[in-house]
Amino acid sequence: MRQNTSTVNAAVRLADPFPFITKQEIEGRERSASKAKQKASTPIQMFLPGMDEFMRAMPNLLARSSLCAPIARGHRKMHGGTVLVSRKDGVLEYWGEQLDEADADILLQLMFEARQAAFGQPITINRAAFLRAMNRSTGKHDYEWLHRRMKVLTVATLIIEAKKPDGSTKYRIGDTKTFHILAGFDYDANVEAYTYTLDPQWQVLFDNREYALIDWQKRLLIGRGQDMAKALQRLVATSSNAEQQHALDWLKEKMQYASPMRKFKNALNSAMRELERLKIIAKGRIEFSTKGKEQAAWKKL
Repeated sequence: MRQNTSTVNAAVRLADPFPFITKQEIEGRERSASKAKQKASTPIQMFLPGMDEFMRAMPNLLARSSLCAPIARGHRKMHGGTVLVSRKDGVLEYWGEQLDEADADILLQLMFEARQAAFGQPITINRAAFLRAMNRSTGKHDYEWLHRRMKVLTVATLIIEAKKPDGSTKYRIGDTKTFHILAGFDYDANVEAYTYTLDPQWQVLFDNREYALIDWQKRLLIGRGQDMAKALQRLVATSSNAEQQHALDWLKEKMQYASPMRKFKNALNSAMRELERLKIIAKGRIEFSTKGKEQAAWKKL
């Protein structure tokens, strides 16, 4: 007796839990899963458009903050979860020693040395060549200074929350997974070389071209004792606007300048003259805004 066709089909559907998935579809899903797994295990390579031999890069959120500042020599503040001075597009909490513009130079050079590597991949640098790249000497004092600052950068820890224009959170790093400025380093005395790694979370800060490109050659030409000019150069680079203005009280706080406003104005004027000399800005001045507040203004070149 011939079996009813509908009965046979029903039996097949009961026996096969995925009756409508073809062999081709199964193979396609397997290929997709394999690609996803491979992508997750592949280190992310840093690629910064425009970053050639004469440029250095720093994420805008850091360049606009008080993380690195032209502080006076001597005792440095120790921060323990301090909310740094920054713009309204980000909130930065910091644990570690107050960093200065020399530390900013180290960070800029570390990023440059890692430009062809993947985040999290060990990078090896010769310490003498590294110091010379920052226009520093290679004596015992300089080697000791570099080693001390590398340790400070390894301890330094951040929680960073980027904000959207409407005030909502764009991303947040360092909260559920620790984010160190420098993930770690080793020094090999036999070859006088450092091997360091950058936290993979740096990738988030550099995404969407949200970083400042800094003219390294001009930075190296900034005169001695002009750390405020270095800080201003980084700030200028964070915006593509030709005409730039910043409230004087905000600038003073960002620069971590403890002396009276009168002295700050003198130092700021000197810094603007230095950037004008190097053709980084033009028409640097202190003026009153339309709301009657004092501000520094200049034209970006």
